[in-house]
Amino acid sequence: MGRKYFGTDGIRGPVGQFPITPEFVLKLGWAAGKAFARHEGKCRILIGKDTRISGYMFESALQAGLSAAGADVLLLGPMPTPAVAYLTRTFHADAGIVISASHNPHEDNGIKFFSGRGTKLPDEIELKIEELLDAPMSVVASHELGKASRINDAAGRYIEFCKSSVPTSTNLSGLKLVVDCAHGATYKIAPSVFRELGAEVIAIGNQPDGLNINSGVGSTHMGEIQRAVLEHRADMGIAFDGDGDRVLMVDHLGNVVDGDELMFVIATDLQERGLLSGGVVGTLMSNLALELALKARQIPFVRAKVGDRYVMAEMLERNWVLGGENSGHIVCAQHATTGDAIIAALQVIRALRRTGRSLAEECQTLQKCPQVLINVRFSGGHDPVADPAVMAACDAVTERMAGRGRVLLRKSGTEPVVRVMVEGDDAARVREYAEEIAKVVSDVCA
Repeated sequence: MGRKYFGTDGIRGPVGQFPITPEFVLKLGWAAGKAFARHEGKCRILIGKDTRISGYMFESALQAGLSAAGADVLLLGPMPTPAVAYLTRTFHADAGIVISASHNPHEDNGIKFFSGRGTKLPDEIELKIEELLDAPMSVVASHELGKASRINDAAGRYIEFCKSSVPTSTNLSGLKLVVDCAHGATYKIAPSVFRELGAEVIAIGNQPDGLNINSGVGSTHMGEIQRAVLEHRADMGIAFDGDGDRVLMVDHLGNVVDGDELMFVIATDLQERGLLSGGVVGTLMSNLALELALKARQIPFVRAKVGDRYVMAEMLERNWVLGGENSGHIVCAQHATTGDAIIAALQVIRALRRTGRSLAEECQTLQKCPQVLINVRFSGGHDPVADPAVMAACDAVTERMAGRGRVLLRKSGTEPVVRVMVEGDDAARVREYAEEIAKVVSDVCA
């Protein structure tokens, strides 16, 4: 059954444009309160947010809607998305809500939900919320209104949780890290985690003003952290996105290390310690080199559709403990129920400390195939991916590559763009083919 409001990762869009308006979010809070209500009509829901300025507005709207439905609210303030998943579990809440547009600029915002177990919502709950959104809004009796309170030690609880994902004997003294928080939700927590474990931390992107989230820094803008790693002669850099569920890294030479490479490091470490249950789940965007490198180590690899919910579903079905995307969204299921950037970074560092090798050395085995990704913006109801001209262009490129590469087109689930990806063994031709297809997509979108 198709969804009217929910996308692959909650509800997202430009602030002030439907559905990302105060009126809609008020109703969404009410609908969520009704959908999660237990048999006695009450429920308890956590709300966390990233640092974008519109979070204040939407936090208030959600709180009002939830209270009108009779739901009690626990406010976390600025908090990484995986922290909300964790705290929802530990407070035995019925659900957690995150106000965030992840890696998008401050002009966008969104609402995403976690179940009481800290996992993505089951389809039936999303559909129930959508059904209630189209129903008239009502308010419970005055004595049944929900109450709101603030959790003042939320950050400390989550910091300890992150540290618990590595042995208590872990000591990062002598390690110099550049940590880029994207002026987002990790701006206090991430530097604290690594400092408390003994590392020397140079923090950048840690001065949020409500408008600078993901602006020129973070995992979608790696130039700043590359420069900082070289300038400070750091051992590595760690770059988060605005809500702290994605991580990319930079080695001591200034090279970007993406999610595929980080998963390879983690998978290799787990295998050598006898803790890799099954294999690794990647996506259609995962570089072919990851699949080949894992195969060489007899580690099974499967591809899910792009999106963390699809990665998680595949992991759960196979009972595997590691999966993720090349964008840096990595799920370490032995520690967390969702993608957690800080925990993933800690697993990489733990692997490096065990082997004594640098991040650059660990990634040498993975010789990535040239891959070009071009985003083409579109609007309206026309589906450019299904356009005959676009399909013909993709078929033509695939034929010319003669089995030495692949083409993937997909619409983003989080923003109005078509992602054109071409991968092959010749970097120049891969770029040429990607630009050729992107031009056709752009033409049909014009």
